[in-house]
Amino acid sequence: MKKKIAQLIAALACLAMVAVAGPKLEMSWKNPGYSGGQFKKILVLALNGKAASRMEFEDQLVAAITRPGGKAYPSYEFIMRPDATPIDMKDMRALVKGQHFDAIVVARVTKHDTTTTYVPGTVYTPVGYYGTFYGYYNTLYPVVYTPGYMQTERVGQVEVNMYSTAKPDGELVWTGITNTFEIGSVMKTIKSLVKVVTKQLEKENIIAKQ
Repeated sequence: MKKKIAQLIAALACLAMVAVAGPKLEMSWKNPGYSGGQFKKILVLALNGKAASRMEFEDQLVAAITRPGGKAYPSYEFIMRPDATPIDMKDMRALVKGQHFDAIVVARVTKHDTTTTYVPGTVYTPVGYYGTFYGYYNTLYPVVYTPGYMQTERVGQVEVNMYSTAKPDGELVWTGITNTFEIGSVMKTIKSLVKVVTKQLEKENIIAKQ
């Protein structure tokens, strides 16, 4: 019995680890036709979400992908969007040209859902000895009841694209889409996401490895 309980606890622990798994790339694609080298000046742009979260993501990614030969800059230094207002593409073109950005990293949240479910309580009756009246009674008596509770879960999915600005309308160099992951702490989620994206950009030789 103790062995079975230990196995059950281990199984539940594995399920818990899966449920709280952070962002991972489910899809990563690099343009096979892109022949340019690594970039020297990169603009990091978070398209949607709360202003504070966008700024935090941009700061974190800027710090992660900046290299001695290639520096990144957050978009909020040039474009103020406190309420996630649309960006005028004329202004964006002028910014890219005026500041000589040779690449743009664009991130957007493609899914952000909050669900609340009721987890019902459970009744557990220990298995015991039924051969005698006392064994039967002692088996039925210690019934354990766990009350139900409400469980709230927030999940998200993010798409990240990187464009070269060498061509007039830009050229897609790399794109990545995460799994649908559980959002706990926003700060931890951003750090995990930035780490995943940076690692893949290094792997694809789009930015230099540190």
